[in-house]
Amino acid sequence: MIAYLDCSTGVSGDKFLGALIDAGFDPGRLTAALVALGLDGIDVAWHRRRSHGVTGFGLIVTEPDAPRRHWRELRALLETETLDSPVRDGALRALEALARAEADVHGVDIDDVHFHEIGAADTLADVLGVALALSDLRIERLVASPVAVGSGTVMTEHGELPVPAPATARLLEGVPVVPGTAPGELTTPTGAALLAAFSDGYGMIPPMTVRRSGVGCGTRDLGVPNISRLIVGEPLAVPDGHDRVAVLDTNLDHLTPEELSTAAARLLAAGALDVWQTPIVMKKGRAAAMLSVLAAESEVPRLAERMIAETGTLGVRITPADRRLVERDVTEIATSLGTARFKVARMPDGTRTLRAESDDVARISAERGLATDAAARVLEADAARTTGVQPMRQRPPSEETNPSD
Repeated sequence: MIAYLDCSTGVSGDKFLGALIDAGFDPGRLTAALVALGLDGIDVAWHRRRSHGVTGFGLIVTEPDAPRRHWRELRALLETETLDSPVRDGALRALEALARAEADVHGVDIDDVHFHEIGAADTLADVLGVALALSDLRIERLVASPVAVGSGTVMTEHGELPVPAPATARLLEGVPVVPGTAPGELTTPTGAALLAAFSDGYGMIPPMTVRRSGVGCGTRDLGVPNISRLIVGEPLAVPDGHDRVAVLDTNLDHLTPEELSTAAARLLAAGALDVWQTPIVMKKGRAAAMLSVLAAESEVPRLAERMIAETGTLGVRITPADRRLVERDVTEIATSLGTARFKVARMPDGTRTLRAESDDVARISAERGLATDAAARVLEADAARTTGVQPMRQRPPSEETNPSD
């Protein structure tokens, strides 16, 4: 199973766990696990909660006279054989990420981290509960939306801190974030640590057949639903010869042709699968260009940010796409004009074709003083004699390729 976590109003440990409970996790499993670890003093209560018209699960975790546990104590506690290894390893990853961030922020050794954010019962219950729930629901891949962090300040045991709190900011390094639509702290250090431990990526919802969903509700009134929403499903099978990509588009009327060309070249160098421009007419009759980028699914957030940085655009449209690929490889072949690279493709009807790489055609035509078309024809004819593979431009149509059929 795969899952998508909507963090558009932030994420915290209780909202994440509440969403998993609403999606089918039995919270009695968490209570039993805490008892098995000797933590029967921690009480976890779950109940239906409503947040601005949206109903989900909320949590209240209490532990009378809770001790201020050090990270090393928590690590020893979780390293027992009581827990299954995936649950134990996941919980330890999240708690260690949180402890390391707090240690870095406060300038102490990680084993000496003992303050409220680490030792509190709710943090321990949230982390262990999420690890258990992901295992029980058989969620093998978790993708999250860009994370709303909030704005302003938040009161903590260490006083008033800016949002995101320093430990949260440290945990979210490399993660796409947005301010969100509400003030205050929307993402907590525990929520950020859980993402660091369990999220496999950030961006759009992955293609899936939805099987269940869940909502976790926070306690604070934001003026909007204070929730984290989880969608769980089965991944859609990718047919042979296909892969998942996205098209990123932006309309530009403020760049010169030279600047636009430079931006396109830089996006290609940054890992875009393809980049192209389309002449368009925008509002008020302005001549402009639409710059388009083809990106691998996993690269969409990074390339969208790069697109904004390179062009100064105020927005990028993202359209998921399914790409049909032709099996091909690149090989070097010696010709009468010198060695050149060729794409050799296997077409749907089973035949193979070749085409000279344009960069090599340009180089050889310049070296030989030939027109590029003439150089390409000589290169491809020589390669066809060597390999027995027909050049693409000379290939007759077949039943699979004739566009009139």
